[in-house]
Amino acid sequence: MPIRYETEDHVAVVTIANARKANTLDKKHALELGQVWVNAWEDRNVRAIVIIGEGDRQFCGGHDLSLREDVTDEEHRFLSFERIFRPPAGYINGMQSGIDGGMADHFPRIHKPVVAAVNGWAVGAGLYLLLASTDIRIAAIGQANFRFGLISRGWVGAGPGATLLLKQLRYTDAMKMLLADETVDAEEAVRIGLVNEAVPPDQLMSRALEIALRISDLPPLATIKMKEFIHRFGDLPVDQAWNVQALINSLLLHTTQDAQEGRTSFLERRDPNYTGEYLGLEGFYENASEEERARLDELKRQIDW
Repeated sequence: MPIRYETEDHVAVVTIANARKANTLDKKHALELGQVWVNAWEDRNVRAIVIIGEGDRQFCGGHDLSLREDVTDEEHRFLSFERIFRPPAGYINGMQSGIDGGMADHFPRIHKPVVAAVNGWAVGAGLYLLLASTDIRIAAIGQANFRFGLISRGWVGAGPGATLLLKQLRYTDAMKMLLADETVDAEEAVRIGLVNEAVPPDQLMSRALEIALRISDLPPLATIKMKEFIHRFGDLPVDQAWNVQALINSLLLHTTQDAQEGRTSFLERRDPNYTGEYLGLEGFYENASEEERARLDELKRQIDW
């Protein structure tokens, strides 16, 4: 399967398994990756995600740029204009909208922490994927390389890469990547703030999993709301963002068992046990039968309950 999805100990591991073609994403693989993000989002057991590319040469080589042989030049021109002027319903900038409704299907801003284990080249859409969908990035020394990879072909890119580079890096570092289209290695990526750490290749996955497992031990509902706060309200003026943060914090204090467990375990000087349960409903979902859980999950998608 081109996109592998495995879970263990509250951590999901997503592998772009297309090493034969540099772990590039064609339409089929992009949709599969989009579905994997949905699976991770909706799996109550998953508290953190690690994403990596298959092999040791490519994290993700971008979109598959090969053209279908059964599409004529005239059809290709026509469809290019249609994508601009008459896109299908549910598409954003020529790509299917993602699970958060604001990004493409394979570039979601999922409200669970995502750790990238960059084991090779991250180019084009591979770089977009890092910028849009990952929060903590670990790069393999001597293997990981980062490049915008499009302006040298005469393009500016159809994904969110340029905008996100400008938001996440200093102006000068972002513009050097965008305009000079130079390759950035793991150590330079740390210097400019594109990744958090650069480690030897044989330590890459263990370090990424170490971070993911550390996150998975923390209160899952507070973690979700923190990431959602950053994504939805982080660009607000400080006083407005602070107000939203205080409201979210009050909500957690009064509705989640974990907030009470955090206080109690601190006072009792013991390690906390965070379950992600709602205050007053401890065990309600967790102890439900498979049929009862399926009913609750179906009702959650409806609006008339």
